[in-house]
Amino acid sequence: MSTDPLSDGSPANRPSDSPSDWPTSDFSPERRAAVLIETLPYIQRFAGSIIVVKFGGNAMVDDNLAARFAEDVVLMHSVGIRPVVVHGGGPQIGALMDRLGIQSEFRDGLRVTDAETLDVARMVLVGKVNRDIVSSINRHGSMAVGLSGEDAGLIRASARNPELGFVGDVESVNPAIIERLLAEDLIPVVSTIGADLSGQAYNINADTVAAALAGALGAERILYLTDVEGLLADVDDPSSRISRVDLTGLAALTADGTISGGMIPKVQACVDAVEAGVGSAHMVDGRVPHVVLLELFTDLGIGTMVLPDGGPPSGDGSADGRGVEAAEFDGGAGGEPGS
Repeated sequence: MSTDPLSDGSPANRPSDSPSDWPTSDFSPERRAAVLIETLPYIQRFAGSIIVVKFGGNAMVDDNLAARFAEDVVLMHSVGIRPVVVHGGGPQIGALMDRLGIQSEFRDGLRVTDAETLDVARMVLVGKVNRDIVSSINRHGSMAVGLSGEDAGLIRASARNPELGFVGDVESVNPAIIERLLAEDLIPVVSTIGADLSGQAYNINADTVAAALAGALGAERILYLTDVEGLLADVDDPSSRISRVDLTGLAALTADGTISGGMIPKVQACVDAVEAGVGSAHMVDGRVPHVVLLELFTDLGIGTMVLPDGGPPSGDGSADGRGVEAAEFDGGAGGEPGS
């Protein structure tokens, strides 16, 4: 595999935090041109498409990674892609609760959300995290608009379990406000507070919201930024990353225990998105600078691509994001192309 920093996301070969620090001066003119040409079919393929990106994990709390993420979103927008950003903010909520002396309680991995905790969640997600992301994108031009699931009836929510308080599930999505913003060539940035018919707010898992929104928008792709390198056939072997897998393959990996623990909800979000009609769902390592560009615009990609059974729709001869034609997709799970 190439050790080019633009095509290999392994820890030893990750790009530095700033594009100005990349060793592009070591590239020959031919290699520089090749890097640019490699992106061309993907830019053409995704032009005009909606791509939802769920922003989370370490990338949200590392200023350098957050800045690189904003650059990725702006570049996508600049080449004709219509990005939609969805974000959570669990660590930031926990940090503010600690500062306020409010004790957090978790059940089955979910934060119990009483009225006081919900107020904190709204302050953090809508008033802090969302504004920070919008500001970071808008440093490159006035193009991002922040909103929450409460705005214009975007996310209709319902209580998941009375014992969890104001933790919600997505009942329905009304994408009209997002579609209007996209029609105005703007970048929506969505925080995951929804509301029921009475106006009661709920905090909703960001992965779940991203999948539901991507389905409602008819998105071409959804990318989940996580703190892992993707699905691994062997959790102790980073080189065992599964580059692409279909829904049947995912079910088999879950049944045999390869997918377990904290990866189960991530995988389920990918399944939900694909079953809702999204072309493919991608789990990528948000700790890698510019991971969104590396996944979308390079032949090998850098994470795990989840596809519907039978692969992506064929017939247009466009690349599927793994350096193969859509019609050549062979289904199931596998390692890196050529492995």
